[in-house]
Amino acid sequence: MLNAVLDSGINLIDTSPDYGLSEERIGRYIAHRRDEYVLASKCGCLVAVEPTAGGPRHVFTPENIRAGVEQSLSLMKTDHPDIVQFHGSPSRAELEEHGGLQALQDLQQEGKVRFLGMSGTLPHLPDQIAMGVLDEFQIPYSALQREHEDLITAAAEAGAGTFIRGGADPFADGSAERFWDAAKLDELAEGIGRMAFTLRFTLTHPGLSTTIAGTANPAHLAQNVEAAQAGPLPADLYEE
Repeated sequence: MLNAVLDSGINLIDTSPDYGLSEERIGRYIAHRRDEYVLASKCGCLVAVEPTAGGPRHVFTPENIRAGVEQSLSLMKTDHPDIVQFHGSPSRAELEEHGGLQALQDLQQEGKVRFLGMSGTLPHLPDQIAMGVLDEFQIPYSALQREHEDLITAAAEAGAGTFIRGGADPFADGSAERFWDAAKLDELAEGIGRMAFTLRFTLTHPGLSTTIAGTANPAHLAQNVEAAQAGPLPADLYEE
């Protein structure tokens, strides 16, 4: 699957220590093709910290940040991820209080990280952009989930890259279809199809650098690639 992704021309792989065997599989199956893709992972995941019931899912101490990056380097068989993103949208105060930001900057100075990113959401995203030290933001956005729409523009105007996630079905509770029907989006997607419409809607945002599409199998990958290659939605359709 990973090799099929690269063979299709996709050149961004986004992962995290939180994503099960993802980093291990990247290292096992495509490390030999490392010059063909931009590699983005995350930090703050519980690597040097024992998870506890009801405890935090992410910890932004220097020890945990460094342990996470070092583990990612080892599993993915690379000497650097291109981007390491703070996972879980920590506040500016949380990053500065625990030393997490400085720890990632230190790793950047050591050449183990090229660019600093943030998997960011409201309410902290505006302040994260205003910090002026982050090179990239991963932001949830879709035709059904538009609360971050203007913040994608703000991040781009600040000179940062923008990764959009959740473009197809942003709701874990399965309510996407209900929202889709309520908005009568089938009238707009006629002749395009729901999957292609949602992906192309995301790609039409002028502040977008790239989008992350979850992919189930090679056939699904081919459908995503075909939809993306069709390009942005026509201007009048997008406006409507």
